[in-house]
Amino acid sequence: MLMKGFTFGYGGRTGDYLKAETYESFDELCKVGINWIALAFDIRIAKSDSLEIRYDFNRDLSDYEIGKMVEIAHARGIKVCLKPMINSKDHTWRAHINFWDDEGAWAKWFYEYTGFMLHYARVAKQTGCEMLCLGCEMLGMEKHEEHWRALIEKVRAEYDGLLTYNTNHGHERDAKWYDAIDVIGTSGYFPVEAEPGADYATMLENWKPVVDELHDISAQWNKPIVFMEAGCRSARGCAMMPWDYMRRDFPADEDEQANFYASLVDAFAGEDWFYGVFWWDWSPKLPDVNRPGYASDFSIYGKKAFDELKKRYEAD
Repeated sequence: MLMKGFTFGYGGRTGDYLKAETYESFDELCKVGINWIALAFDIRIAKSDSLEIRYDFNRDLSDYEIGKMVEIAHARGIKVCLKPMINSKDHTWRAHINFWDDEGAWAKWFYEYTGFMLHYARVAKQTGCEMLCLGCEMLGMEKHEEHWRALIEKVRAEYDGLLTYNTNHGHERDAKWYDAIDVIGTSGYFPVEAEPGADYATMLENWKPVVDELHDISAQWNKPIVFMEAGCRSARGCAMMPWDYMRRDFPADEDEQANFYASLVDAFAGEDWFYGVFWWDWSPKLPDVNRPGYASDFSIYGKKAFDELKKRYEAD
């Protein structure tokens, strides 16, 4: 597996990437055996139909802080995919940013979004990031091929590293411009159990049609595929809906999470078109393992999934 990755730092706010606790958290993450991180952070638009993207000096991470975190990662031999993301203050999922048939609105939006990506392409270039993610789960945007091709051409003029884009699971066939990027990214939240508590063998078997489908897509475009996100909460039933972060009626279950992690790695082992996983996610501050809800959240810190992943990454 080429990219033994993890998403790091999402949720960080102004000043967080300069704190000792962030570096301590990163050191703990490195113990799992990673060789990449997706350094993920968001910029928020006012609402889902906004046509302006604006930096918030009181909230958002500065370019200096991002550069410092990249420097820390590189000092430990970890490669970096810079992953700037768009979120909305009204909590609408970014996939639903959509201006339908209003071509004027789309032109304005892509003007703003291109400026946003060009800024972080320059940051990625200046800090030596090995890969840049052009967007995350922007499903409403994906059909606008000409706009994407123009954006990618401009980004390549500023940045010479790998380019990827993070679609959502099940939508890997939607966009028609993947020839213009280097690595096809998707969120690997594929359900691998039909009822709560499936064992490792069941999940491994249920990954097979996913592997076959993604292999066909990789062959279609002659591009490798990476899971820019993947993971599962340590809650019984979450492998039926690995993307879930809200259901609180599911009881804590470390085995369910560990089986998801182990089966995913093993299902794709030896597939040379599959470039690996950036697991979701590792916080810039180590979690309090005694806080309410920790036992059933996405974190693998101090859980069985950490040991399963470490065992496989050290053996690879």
